[in-house]
Amino acid sequence: MKKFAQFTLIAMLLLPFVPSCQTTISDTTVQIPTVESPQDQALSNSVRNRLLADKKIDLSGVNVVSNNGTVYLSGTVSSLDARQQALKIAWEVGGVQSVVNSLEVQK
Repeated sequence: MKKFAQFTLIAMLLLPFVPSCQTTISDTTVQIPTVESPQDQALSNSVRNRLLADKKIDLSGVNVVSNNGTVYLSGTVSSLDARQQALKIAWEVGGVQSVVNSLEVQK
């Protein structure tokens, strides 16, 4: 029991020096492809059409580019809900293998 108390004391003394879990904003920019194959264009058009068909939230400011099943969303949306909805819609389109969400929320 004495060893446990010593361990606890040491752990508590070291705790302030242990980095905490935190969310950080990365300065890393995503390289969005500039050229799309015909198959990529078709996937981008499908995602774009689904985004524009959503009548609950205005997603007209979302740019869509695809590359080998990866869909890149960029542009500006009005809220966090709109950002999440765009991501959800993109994932629901057939052929989407991954989504890179670079959407920014207007301040």
